[in-house]
Amino acid sequence: MEFEQELKNKVSEAESVIKSYMPDVIDMQHTVLEAMEYTISAGGKRIRPVLMKACYDMLGGNDKLIEPFMAAIEMIHTYSLIHDDLPALDNDDYRRGRKTAHVVYGEAMAILAGDGLLNYAYETASKAFLMIDEADIDDVAGVKEEITKRKRVEKAMSILARNPGVYGMIGGQVVDVELTGQTLSKEQLEYIYNNKTGALIEAAMTIGAVLAGATDELVDKISKTAYNIGMAFQIQDDILDETATFEELGKPIHSDQDSGKVTYVTIHGMDEARDKVKSLSESAIDTINELKGDGEFLKELVKFLIHRKN
Repeated sequence: MEFEQELKNKVSEAESVIKSYMPDVIDMQHTVLEAMEYTISAGGKRIRPVLMKACYDMLGGNDKLIEPFMAAIEMIHTYSLIHDDLPALDNDDYRRGRKTAHVVYGEAMAILAGDGLLNYAYETASKAFLMIDEADIDDVAGVKEEITKRKRVEKAMSILARNPGVYGMIGGQVVDVELTGQTLSKEQLEYIYNNKTGALIEAAMTIGAVLAGATDELVDKISKTAYNIGMAFQIQDDILDETATFEELGKPIHSDQDSGKVTYVTIHGMDEARDKVKSLSESAIDTINELKGDGEFLKELVKFLIHRKN
């Protein structure tokens, strides 16, 4: 199967999973539920759930235990976008080609919609425990399998709780906000990128590995791969902010420059930025080649992220 079609199928699968776990828009709090649905239904590449499932499949995962986590990681990503777009932060009016939540629903409701998605993400992920409880267990082997799966889910929940927080995504966002307009060192910029963007990518990929039963050594290799992918992904974003059109990005171009943010491109220039994306991506592919299982889709996905136009 051609990669483009395979990716389309996997994105469609992720969309179906996410949709199946979203709450119904009912009751007196329907406005915040509408705002949550409005933002998450805007589409996007669904890279994080696709990466999660790719790692899970590659390392031998073969059941639906991964699905609550696929939905949860996209809910957390979407909450972060809602809050990033707020006037207090990036003050963006467009995201994925449509008006942002604070423009449509007001700033207060957008804050609540982000909060709602974050909380609902953990409610969703916790349903993996119920999936284990509902499994047929009629012998000693079944009991042992239940215990093993429960431990994997517990570890996955721990990753999902830590990586988006103050030691991950939010930590990177804090440093980004505090240093906007200042001259950044290479270490400061890499810290921002590795946490603000990379932490969720690492969470997605390592959760996929953990739920598939990967050893600690394999999880460490997946984490290394995720670091390189996350850095390359963010630097490519910097490049696209300078070179793409509004129609391609679905949001204003030159937004980093206009807000006074220093990026990899502003520090190192366009040519070095492109070279860095290439070298990081090649390193990620080299590590994937060391892993067991069929990593062809994952390698093609990394290449796709290099050449993407949005």
